[in-house]
Amino acid sequence: MQITQQACGPYMTNCYILSTQKGEIIIDPGFEALKFIKEHVKNPLAILNTHGHCDHVWDNAKVKREYNIPIYIHKNDEFMLDDPMDRGFEPSKADFLVEDENILNINGTEFKFHFLPGHTPGCTMIEVIGQNLMFSGDFLFYRSIGRWDFPFSNPELMKESLQKVLKYENDFRLLPGHGKETTLKAEQIHIPSWLRYF
Repeated sequence: MQITQQACGPYMTNCYILSTQKGEIIIDPGFEALKFIKEHVKNPLAILNTHGHCDHVWDNAKVKREYNIPIYIHKNDEFMLDDPMDRGFEPSKADFLVEDENILNINGTEFKFHFLPGHTPGCTMIEVIGQNLMFSGDFLFYRSIGRWDFPFSNPELMKESLQKVLKYENDFRLLPGHGKETTLKAEQIHIPSWLRYF
């Protein structure tokens, strides 16, 4: 598998293209991501959203219209695709609402949406099964975590989600929504310090 990345828009939101044998999976197409995507895909298969904040879903509708591919997002963030905070992006409609942490097969590649609410009601990290790879969205970053003071955020749920991930035994390569990559084990070291803020 090959991963291509571009930091898009004023918030430098990472859009990822995961290239598989059968085509490309697009993760979090943000502001003006379509231009980047057009340059790097031949057979796009799906759009995966780690969560519903505007800087991660800004080009959802444009990419879906361009390639006629489905959008996956956790059901608790579906409402955010309608631009509830009036940020000015074109609303999009999800084709698949993730309800639990079952393994989803998308054209031969298996994914698991780890449900980690707090930053948003349906915040997730998306694992690529068998690859020790996780797209961590805005939940975990290099030496940092997602904010919990936005509209629709919930500090108590964020605390519970951090405690949940602290217990994960396997290591993963983490590709975050902003900034440079890291690993789960490296960030687990810092989670207890973040928990003291709650």
